[in-house]
Amino acid sequence: MKIAIIGQKGIPATFGGVEYHVDELSREMAKLGHEVHVYVRNWYTDKGLKKLGKVRLIHVPTIKSKHLDASIHSFFCSLLAVLRDYDVIHYHAIGPTFFSIIPKLCGRKIVSTVHRLDWKTKKWGMIAKFFLKCGEYVSAHIPNQTIVVSETLKRYFKEKYNKDTIVVRHGMKLSQKRSAKLISKTYDLHEGKYILFLGRLSPEKRIDLLIRAYQNLKNLSKIRNIKLVIAGGSSATDNYVIELREMSKNNPEIIFPGYVAGKLKEELLSNALLFVLPSCLEGFPIVLLEAKSFGICCLASDISPHREAIKKGRTGFLFISNSLYDLENKLKLLIDNPRIIKRVGNRAREEMKRRPSWDEVAKMVIDVYQKILDSSR
Repeated sequence: MKIAIIGQKGIPATFGGVEYHVDELSREMAKLGHEVHVYVRNWYTDKGLKKLGKVRLIHVPTIKSKHLDASIHSFFCSLLAVLRDYDVIHYHAIGPTFFSIIPKLCGRKIVSTVHRLDWKTKKWGMIAKFFLKCGEYVSAHIPNQTIVVSETLKRYFKEKYNKDTIVVRHGMKLSQKRSAKLISKTYDLHEGKYILFLGRLSPEKRIDLLIRAYQNLKNLSKIRNIKLVIAGGSSATDNYVIELREMSKNNPEIIFPGYVAGKLKEELLSNALLFVLPSCLEGFPIVLLEAKSFGICCLASDISPHREAIKKGRTGFLFISNSLYDLENKLKLLIDNPRIIKRVGNRAREEMKRRPSWDEVAKMVIDVYQKILDSSR
């Protein structure tokens, strides 16, 4: 089977949940013997990189700007894909899926994976939100099959569009823990002595809420020797990043290492006391699964995707979304009870051992493709 994948910034993934998903999925599909072409943006993927394992990388130009990057890239990728004899063209994210109209009109088989409702994010203006809502509508009506990454999204598409979607969750590979060598040398971070957030620094992640809660608790003895690490970078949200740094400028124990990957990321996830994800909007966060796979106790807001990922009190904890008071109370409760943190973290890691691997996820997606092709025949 010959497959095109469009919508992601690129691979190998250095940041971005969609990118990590596509990275793992495309490699596994290629291992199964399929010809997989992943369309990439030059600012994200090295121009000289033409293959990643057995996956072929197709470099297509774009304009790196907040409003034009994804749309221009997806438009030109769609035009190019029409000229090639793909069995299936697979779009990721609702914005890029808008352009699936082009290959669909040319008789191509289309699959779309919806990772989240991007129009809900605060960084977009009125025109961008309208375009993304159009992309959502297209995701529900144009593809031969629509995939979603959570039960929450499945219910949403059923209730709004009466659309039956297929849930294909993120895969997981169990992570090997690393000792705190690089982070100790670079940031003076040590095992069990910091709270970790990792992800895009964008308003819907509510990192400002976490910083406020941490600063309010600093006067308590149990948190005096515990730092806060905010790992990640801007996602066309420079003003929000400036706001976060301004909030933290008088507190040297709040550390911003920027985007992290490889050993640095693994060390941060291996040695954190707690992983906190205070988002008010998610699709289904891969980073939460990653944290659990390292055996970290997770504290997340009680939005629907997090409730799918965490069994409250067993594999993690939830706090009332957007509630500073509840976040402070849960942080204090957990920091005061290190045995609970360890026990819940161990349970979370054990649960991840039973989660489908990426090769199983790839087989599920290939099965979706095959059913589309069989039905057309």
